[in-house]
Amino acid sequence: MTELRTNRALPGESTEDVVRLASFIRGDWSAGQNSTDVLSAVTGDVVAIATGGGFDMREMLAYGRSVGGRNLRRLTFHQRAAMLKKLAEHLNERKEPLYKLSFQTGATRTDAMIDVDGGIGTLFAYASKGRRELPNSTFLLDGEIEGLSKGGTFAGQHIVMPLRGVAVHINAFNFPCWGMLEKLAPALLAGVPVVTKPATVTSYVAHELVRTIIASGILPEGALQFVVGTTGDLFDHLTCQDVVSFTGSADTSQRLQRHPVISREAVRFIAERDSLNAAILAPDATPGSPEFDLFVKEVAKEMTVKAGQKCTAIRRALAPAAHIDAVVAALRERLSKVTVGNPELDSVRMGPLVGLAQRSDVLANLNKLRAEAEIVAGDIDDFQPIQADASRGAFLPPILLHCPNPRDAARVHEIEAFGPICTVMGYDGLDDAVALANRGGGSLVASVYTHDTATAAELTFGIGSFHGRMVFIDRDCAKEQTGHGSPLPQMVHGGPGRAGGGEELGGVRSLHHYMQRSALQGSPAMLASVTGRWSKGAPILDGDLHPFRYHFEDLDIGRTFVSKERTITLDDIEHFAHFTGDTFYAHMDEEATKGHPFFPGRVAHGYLLLSFAAGLFVDPEYGPVLANYGLDSLRFLKPVQPGEAIKVRLTAKEKAPRNKQYGEVRWDVEITTSTGETAATYELLTMNAMRS
Repeated sequence: MTELRTNRALPGESTEDVVRLASFIRGDWSAGQNSTDVLSAVTGDVVAIATGGGFDMREMLAYGRSVGGRNLRRLTFHQRAAMLKKLAEHLNERKEPLYKLSFQTGATRTDAMIDVDGGIGTLFAYASKGRRELPNSTFLLDGEIEGLSKGGTFAGQHIVMPLRGVAVHINAFNFPCWGMLEKLAPALLAGVPVVTKPATVTSYVAHELVRTIIASGILPEGALQFVVGTTGDLFDHLTCQDVVSFTGSADTSQRLQRHPVISREAVRFIAERDSLNAAILAPDATPGSPEFDLFVKEVAKEMTVKAGQKCTAIRRALAPAAHIDAVVAALRERLSKVTVGNPELDSVRMGPLVGLAQRSDVLANLNKLRAEAEIVAGDIDDFQPIQADASRGAFLPPILLHCPNPRDAARVHEIEAFGPICTVMGYDGLDDAVALANRGGGSLVASVYTHDTATAAELTFGIGSFHGRMVFIDRDCAKEQTGHGSPLPQMVHGGPGRAGGGEELGGVRSLHHYMQRSALQGSPAMLASVTGRWSKGAPILDGDLHPFRYHFEDLDIGRTFVSKERTITLDDIEHFAHFTGDTFYAHMDEEATKGHPFFPGRVAHGYLLLSFAAGLFVDPEYGPVLANYGLDSLRFLKPVQPGEAIKVRLTAKEKAPRNKQYGEVRWDVEITTSTGETAATYELLTMNAMRS
């Protein structure tokens, strides 16, 4: 590491147990001009000094675009996926320091597991999806080729490629590891470098994470930069090729989105912010039912995990008015058993909020909520955290409110107390439940506790447009469900309206935030040359050598084989029917097909045509084709009757290397009759050996 610009310690090193934090910019660690003390949520002691400000943000962004972007775009999706997997493995072996630091943020070990292991797990998930679901190329093809002319000489193809900018990630304080990695994974997989900025109050955890990543040497130069403290004039230098992904408060999000450069350059802005998420106890989930117990357990858990400091936490618990007393009693009993105190203790279930300022903010919002709701569980004035000083740490007990008239209330649907606070409210009928849930103005998630499928369907389409995710929890999935508040890398995370209107995660969907879709138009030959995908109208290559004789490297797109003809006989059809057991009437009963809208008489089985087609195009000798592993897009277009002849055209459509031993080849297959009509089309998938 290089020396800082001040006389302080090297980045990441400690003096008297206080870590001095630096930024990683343009390939080097540097301290900023200003210093901020970062305090422990548990003791109020200084645990880190964040140095920030004074950096040349224009140069930082330029470096990311020119160096990081170039290095990432050279890699294929599979290579980037392998990079993410290697990084996940590296972090997985070095996560204990992150756990240790997380205690100072107020996180218990369980809380830290959600943050640390959840973030690493997201890297693993995107590594797997990149390898299994994306091509081994540097761009994506979106949909099939579109014919744009009668003669077939002009066509169009949508293509998706990485933006030539930087992804600026501004993260919230509550998940310094997961929040960073869940944004980092899709951006890097898409081929876009990242500038990540943590919230200062937990920046020492993010700093340790980035320090470990940079020290690994796994990411290419320029792929990741890290800014502690203020972003200065960074937004002034953004372009249309850059992306901003923000997690935090609505106020900050709105202020950033109003920046003139965001509007002028049409910079993509992904926001995930305040959310008054609801849990809905359905009418069938009466006290004593499994769903009632699951509801109580989940509400209590979401109030106490991370001390309620989760963007997906349950803020409003909706229950049938007749069951409110039972719900309050059950939650009061469960919450009374929650131990609050020093998060390093195994006996403690809930630690403090992230800091005294956050506690003050939560208490201020609690006071506003109390204008419409009363506290029914928890006492903010009379509780003592275990082995901790309540006057120095940011401790609060879980607080349960009850709003007796939610239809006339406003604050409970508008104010989020970002801590261990939830408001119970009653509803009268599902229409009322839908209206109350949607009063949140757009949320990240709602959970429904019901075993009645009709109720689930009604709520799905009643609240779905106001919620980014809905989870239905009942006795059937109770043991394996991941919970109300757990965003998963496979599913979208985001929501409309108050929740920010953005989306993150969702598998490979999230890559498109960092990519540009363009429509290519030209001749089929030109499009095939640019995209590497053959289509009808593009040149075909024929010759004496069967396409199955070519090793992967030697096989050209467009290489074609046209078979001889084979006549389908009635004996063929009857033999196939009795041999396979498929004696469907259209193949066996001439009388039954009279007046049929599709069959002019007895016809050959579609799968008989496929079998005969394979016999017509397969080159049987041992060679480069290692295996046929599937068919895609099969369509039977014209029935074939006894006495008709068929032949097959086999064309190499596209190919992608899989590893050093073999690659995948996708073949365009067309079965035609002797009159030139198309009987069937499909895509054949084979694994072809590399020459080496």
